[in-house]
Amino acid sequence: MNADLSSQDLAIVAARAADDKMATDTLVLEVGPILAITEFFVITSASNRRLVRAVADEVEAKVREASGRSPLRVEGAREQQWVLIDYGDVVVHVFSDETRSFYEIERLYRDAPTIEWIDPALAAKAAN
Repeated sequence: MNADLSSQDLAIVAARAADDKMATDTLVLEVGPILAITEFFVITSASNRRLVRAVADEVEAKVREASGRSPLRVEGAREQQWVLIDYGDVVVHVFSDETRSFYEIERLYRDAPTIEWIDPALAAKAAN
């Protein structure tokens, strides 16, 4: 556990946790210069409601394990179409595929820099 985890590192932990649960199209966006309310968005998708819930649960567990932090609030967990996990400096959006297509949230933040979150060692291993 690292209570001093930076906001960017916390976002990367969340993105990797989503990926571990088979989420797709995961993005980490640095929205701090655009939004005054948070530093990073993690946006990811899951193919069905049960997977939306599993991804959200995994993100919470891995962030707690890495940093000792719990979310300030979680919204949408009951509906399992768009779960928002708010850590203050990082906001994780876990969408069902259909809901993400409908809202196209990343289109609103297309000017925000994208942060690389995939572990280079694992990416190289997967390429071989």
